[in-house]
Amino acid sequence: METHQVVHFEDYYPPLSKWYEISAYPSGSGLSVYFKDVSERKINEIQLKELNENLKKQARELSISNAELEQFAFVASHDLQEPLRMVTSFLGQIEKKYSPIIDGRGKQYINFATDGAKRMRQIILDLLDFSKVGALEDDLQEINVSKLIKEITALYRKQIEEMHAIVECGDLPMVNFYSTPLRQVFQNLISNGLKYYRPGTPPKLMISAEENPDHWQFSIKDNGIGIDEEYFDKIFIIFQRLHNNSQYSGTGMGLAITKKIIENMGGKIWLESEEGAGSTFHFTIFKNNRS
Repeated sequence: METHQVVHFEDYYPPLSKWYEISAYPSGSGLSVYFKDVSERKINEIQLKELNENLKKQARELSISNAELEQFAFVASHDLQEPLRMVTSFLGQIEKKYSPIIDGRGKQYINFATDGAKRMRQIILDLLDFSKVGALEDDLQEINVSKLIKEITALYRKQIEEMHAIVECGDLPMVNFYSTPLRQVFQNLISNGLKYYRPGTPPKLMISAEENPDHWQFSIKDNGIGIDEEYFDKIFIIFQRLHNNSQYSGTGMGLAITKKIIENMGGKIWLESEEGAGSTFHFTIFKNNRS
């Protein structure tokens, strides 16, 4: 009143269970006071604040849980490798030393055990790769994707020649990204394209890129066995496989690792496919990644 300043404040009125915005306007003849019911807005603000606090709490708990799971996977995988190497080594020694007195069935059992140990080792290595996704050790760099693809296909040269496979590339860009994760993504998708081919039909892969305002979209198209739409989500889940090991070797980790890498960098991965008519895997990466 004495300062003749307008006053605004909000207050809760328990008898009516309501919030009011109160405005007082002093004048020479007295004081005008206005009350406005703002209960709905205040309730929404309180609920939003509680929701944000819950989300922050869940994010912290999830971060801790993920860190613990990754550490467990790393330690478990690392500690499992040594006894597995010992098993494989002793199986080899048994086969070598006692080969003259082991019958055909015994040798078959040794082969089964050795093959199982090798597949177990590959699962461990893939689990290690999965646990390390997100722990970036590379620096951002300009990557020539065409050169990267040539380096990857060189690793599969023998397989490509034996299968009479064809790997073609469109115009591929320079990208600002992390070298090791990007290499792993392309390597996994190219490996898949070569592995899941139709018998009697040489594999053919086409790798292309499409430029968008803020990201690149890469596509890897093959002429393989294809995938039914009901399995589109399942193939990206860790250890999920659509075929048994006698048909197609593998651990069911490759696409899970690929998805985790892409999504960890803010991108997306999806596929278009029809059973018996090949598949096209698409993924996106941002143009301007930040370290």
